[in-house]
Amino acid sequence: MPRIVVHPPAATGGRRVQVDAEILGVAYDVKDLLEFLRRAGLDPEEVRLNDPLIEWRGGGPDVWSPSN
Repeated sequence: MPRIVVHPPAATGGRRVQVDAEILGVAYDVKDLLEFLRRAGLDPEEVRLNDPLIEWRGGGPDVWSPSN
């Protein structure tokens, strides 16, 4: 299984999403995150945000800006 890292929110908002060593882009919400994971070959219907497969840095799935 790939290693997924959702980095802390940037000062301008959004979080970098990394799968293994590749940065896929900046997600601004869960919908964006699921789209990146779909492009990486994962089924968004099967992804659980609390899965240990996802490493959340700087806050969980409800934090998308530094002010959260």
